[in-house]
Amino acid sequence: MCGRYVLAMRAYQARKYLEDRDMPVWDAPDDESDDAPRQSYNFAPGYYGVVYRADVPDGGARPGQFQAAPPSSRDQGQAEAEDGTVAEPNEGVPTAATETTSGDEAAPPAARYKIQSMKWGLIPSWTKRNPGYGSLMKTINCRSDSLSSPGGMWTSMKMRKRCIVIADGFYEWLKVGPKEKVPHYIKRKDGQPMLFAGLWDCVRYEDSDDKLYTYTVITVDSNPQLKFLHDRMPAILEPASKELFTWIDPTRTAWTRELQDVLRPTSVELEVYPVSKEVGKVGNNSPSFIIPVASKENKSNIANFFAKAEARKTEKKSVPDVAPATPEVRREKGGGGSEGDDDWDVIKKEELEDTFPATKRMASPESSTAVETPSKTPATTSPRKAAKLSTAASPRKTTKLSATSNGTKMPLRQNQEGSQKITNFFAKTT
Repeated sequence: MCGRYVLAMRAYQARKYLEDRDMPVWDAPDDESDDAPRQSYNFAPGYYGVVYRADVPDGGARPGQFQAAPPSSRDQGQAEAEDGTVAEPNEGVPTAATETTSGDEAAPPAARYKIQSMKWGLIPSWTKRNPGYGSLMKTINCRSDSLSSPGGMWTSMKMRKRCIVIADGFYEWLKVGPKEKVPHYIKRKDGQPMLFAGLWDCVRYEDSDDKLYTYTVITVDSNPQLKFLHDRMPAILEPASKELFTWIDPTRTAWTRELQDVLRPTSVELEVYPVSKEVGKVGNNSPSFIIPVASKENKSNIANFFAKAEARKTEKKSVPDVAPATPEVRREKGGGGSEGDDDWDVIKKEELEDTFPATKRMASPESSTAVETPSKTPATTSPRKAAKLSTAASPRKTTKLSATSNGTKMPLRQNQEGSQKITNFFAKTT
């Protein structure tokens, strides 16, 4: 199992889910408190998650410390009396705060169960200093086969500190190339939360008075449905099942074959599909991470992009043509226009010029080179300026000048007067 899962529910939602399935919750963290679990669609190691466990001392339950009773609300004070009435919750049931006596011997209290916020990445109780993030990553998961052997770092936890980790689903990455992996999201087909088997512990560093509760998720071999994706998966337990009650029963203080058999691949039908690669970066968080890549709800789906473009194209074709917002000169009726011109409101050229005077400078239909000039010069314009305007308004052919040309194709031989002036000039100088 890769080190990422989803925890979108809040503590009160997790409590309601458990209680609705006859799994009593004696205590739970406040959703607005500092120790509230973290909600995330990209839950990473080091985050504080939702853990369900027996309310036992930090060192774990001792043999004979609690009564052997399943954590069912029906068994804790809701059994029918002989007269057919139903007792009040926890009425007459021993707890950690109350004890009953049978003769001279005190009966052990019944265990209570609670939801607790813990940090993902187990730190053993004997740790003296903060091990750092690198060491934390090594204990986010615990292999089930490592619990079957005696000894090891998990010994005290597996016998007296077992728990349930609540999640909505988890991620796994499929290798499709040497450097490419595609993230997949795995959840229950029925949409219910997942309950992972886990272990917990409590540590207090030598330079601190604060307690730190941490947990790990136990992994087993993948079931046939997930073999293509990864060879490991979390040990998933069914709510209010015999296996779940066996796992969190604090009266079981020795590792037995029955506890080991609880840890096996789930037979519950799962739903698996690829999701956005953005989930691969720790710190990213979005509800879109659990939406299938091929889903219509996924905005980044390339198929949806082309489907929307095609829909816009179809919609554009279905919209009838509308007359342009700007005025348009069209031929009058009978003026040789194309078929269908009679259905339009004709805007005559004269009317257009009255409305938009600037159109008077446009070329007339009869000649593409003719340009209209002002009919008269304003009274306030000086004669010199009027002459310039008249010259600028008159059509003139522009010719490119060069060093050997004066703007005409042939020299001005016809200008005899100019030639005589030049001859006279040189004659005088000699």
